[in-house]
Amino acid sequence: MAFTYSPPDVLVAGGGNAALCAALCAREAGATVVIIESAPKHLRAGNSRHARNFRRMSETYPEDEYFADLLRVTGGRTNEGLARLAIRDTPECYAWMKTYGVRFQQALEGTLHLDRTNAFFLGGGKALTNTYYTAAERMGISVLYDSEIVGLRINNGTFESATIEWQGKTFEDNRAKAFVAASGGFEANIDWLREAWGDAAKNFMIRGTPNNKGRVLRLLLDAGADRVGDASQCHAIAVDARGPKFDGGIVTRLDTIPLGIVVNKHAQRFYDEGEDLWPKRYAIWGRLIAQQPDQIACSIIDSKIMGKFLPSAFPPFEAASIAELARLLNLDSAALAETIDRYNAAVQPGQFDLSLLDNCRTQGLAPEKTHWAQRIDTPPFYGYPLRPGITFTYLGVKVNQSAAVLFGGKPSPNIFSAGEMMAGNILGQGYLAGIGMTIGTVFGRIAGQEAARSVRR
Repeated sequence: MAFTYSPPDVLVAGGGNAALCAALCAREAGATVVIIESAPKHLRAGNSRHARNFRRMSETYPEDEYFADLLRVTGGRTNEGLARLAIRDTPECYAWMKTYGVRFQQALEGTLHLDRTNAFFLGGGKALTNTYYTAAERMGISVLYDSEIVGLRINNGTFESATIEWQGKTFEDNRAKAFVAASGGFEANIDWLREAWGDAAKNFMIRGTPNNKGRVLRLLLDAGADRVGDASQCHAIAVDARGPKFDGGIVTRLDTIPLGIVVNKHAQRFYDEGEDLWPKRYAIWGRLIAQQPDQIACSIIDSKIMGKFLPSAFPPFEAASIAELARLLNLDSAALAETIDRYNAAVQPGQFDLSLLDNCRTQGLAPEKTHWAQRIDTPPFYGYPLRPGITFTYLGVKVNQSAAVLFGGKPSPNIFSAGEMMAGNILGQGYLAGIGMTIGTVFGRIAGQEAARSVRR
């Protein structure tokens, strides 16, 4: 293929959901658009390939309840104005997505507590992004695969040019009039993760694309963009320790944690497995395991629980006795037996119900298990080894309600951001299932519209 490049009105860094929403909306507004996607075509769309749903406001899930859920998981570390903007825009986003042919389905069996709050993509995130890419091609949006922005010239918060690597060549685009930064966080950059986590980072699994190295984020921060968030805060869940280092996606996630107990390498429990409904608490478990010795843990359940969670990619270790299970999981058998005996003795009578915060709990245990506590006493027994699985990082750039990146507290006239790169404005810590795609869709659309508007000024 011959080297050709036509400078656009709007240059979009990234190829996932947020970038595509920005590109489509900028093109809808009449701007010419080029997308810079660092992955090859068959691996395009970043972490969005692994997405399943987005959280939306509705008549049965009103704004205040949505925001209260967000406040609870973030501990108040959120920009209320931006958060409520994202929440309020979800019904319009839902309708807009359908105009491009995005299709939805009912929540899958085993996706605990999400049928009321989340809209599930038929075919998952890959189908969603393929639909957008088809629309982009039809609308004349150019996509450069295997390309990367390696330099930005920014003067007093104004985008002037970008240096791009593509097809073995490096060149400068100094004619694009607006820039949208939507190329994700730095979760695949282990060296950057080590700055925040130390040597523990070497044991992290990266659930998404290996291409999210944070280069554009670093360029923006180095150019003086205001930063938001903490480098150690991220969407980090428990994943099967036997999965791949990169790109394991949703299939390596394990939903067994609230249904049994979790122990560290010393066979000791370290947190309340039943703290809250799973979609509001599953993303704390990566951080919790990252803080344990050697960043390893094990989920332990018995046969009563099998079939009550989404199937796992790898079969569990199975044993007729706790001692045998301990051996399979490389745990001290006496220590595991003691932990389970203490737990079983503390379980109180109750009515087990996964659909709500039930009254099955422990008493006299440290830490207590506050819901869904059942004795582990019915063989065979099962165990899954767990590692921290990093989905995306929360350190990013500050934006305003127009998705404009702030420099010294002032909005850039032509630099906008969406998706993971600015999610830290809303997610100071914690996570709500599906809100990442909400943030990407809402602010992607805003960034594209505002970028096109800046071109016309």
